[in-house]
Amino acid sequence: MTLPMAVRRIVGIAIALACTQGASEPTAQSSAVAGLQHVDSMVAAEFARDSLASLTIGVVTARGLVWTKSYGFADMATRRVADRSSVYRIGSITKMFTGLMVQQLVTDGKIRLSDPVERFYPEIREVQGYARLSAPITVLQLATMTSGLAREPKEEGPFWTGAVSQWDSTLHLALSHTGIEFTPGTAFQYSNIGYAILGATLGRAAGTPYVRWEKERILGPLDMRHTAFEIEPTIASDVTRGYEISDGGKVDGSQAVREGITGRGYKVPNGALFTTIDDLSRFLVLQMGFGPAQVIARSRLDSVYAGIPAATGALMGGYGIGYSVERRGPYTWFGHNGAVAGYAASLLFDREHQIGVIVLRNALGGAVRPGKTAQDVLQYLVDTKLAAPKPG
Repeated sequence: MTLPMAVRRIVGIAIALACTQGASEPTAQSSAVAGLQHVDSMVAAEFARDSLASLTIGVVTARGLVWTKSYGFADMATRRVADRSSVYRIGSITKMFTGLMVQQLVTDGKIRLSDPVERFYPEIREVQGYARLSAPITVLQLATMTSGLAREPKEEGPFWTGAVSQWDSTLHLALSHTGIEFTPGTAFQYSNIGYAILGATLGRAAGTPYVRWEKERILGPLDMRHTAFEIEPTIASDVTRGYEISDGGKVDGSQAVREGITGRGYKVPNGALFTTIDDLSRFLVLQMGFGPAQVIARSRLDSVYAGIPAATGALMGGYGIGYSVERRGPYTWFGHNGAVAGYAASLLFDREHQIGVIVLRNALGGAVRPGKTAQDVLQYLVDTKLAAPKPG
């Protein structure tokens, strides 16, 4: 399924026009956000770079999802058009949900950030080189990606697949295949298995399994009824088909389908969630400080986002408790990107100016850039908001 670039772009423009006609979904608050028509043009042009699979974008303020639009197909084989009910995998944005569980348990007094992980999850001692550490790895080090753990286990062992119901057992199998690359607390090292260990630790500290806690204490109270860690009956009919796009433009949907059936092994607290634009917007409203207090107090989140994150090696950004942070000119933005087989996503927001952007795509690779799209749209919206005349 490879087409010359020029042909793909022409077809892309036609598909973008055909598949998005009437797909814009404003809400009652959309008039309060300037520049949405231009945002539509920006995103349509980005999608037309390859016009493969689909792209769904949402603009979020303190009042909720104010505008959303989908471009392209949720399933290219059946030509099912993407819309706001389409379900996408969001990959590592799941880490933000795990980070929120950290804050809930701290608030409940069930855990401290300085606690050694082994107090709740002694299995961490099975990690290669752990016995030689001068001090145990802490909850804070796992949460801020400064534990020194490798990004993933070595490429061996039966832990790359497995059902969500067995994820913690699968994680246990991976520990002895995982090494420590830096002394804990001395460097930033993005670690997927570190966040899996964090999720297992939190479940032990809570006395409630990780997935159950997330459903009962986060997804339920936020009314995220179309969000799940696997393809459940409530979302099955709306799940988009994920596609891998090679550098040459070849499209392959087999790996995403396979992972949907076999599961992702230990990769649950670090990258398993499926969701919709509406559901994820409610989570974003919470992160900006306007969600229900029963989930987390705004004062707690304010202190979290005012804290000092672990700096990345290039000092161009940082990583807090489940979120990334970047400076873009005079602005400080928070959020996370996600990428798994067949899917790419970005959630980015400006807490000071109370606006955020979500981009969901059922394709990994290709010419469309979800992360850059979120950055460019947020930049435009914040600039437009600040340039608007002040009332009175």
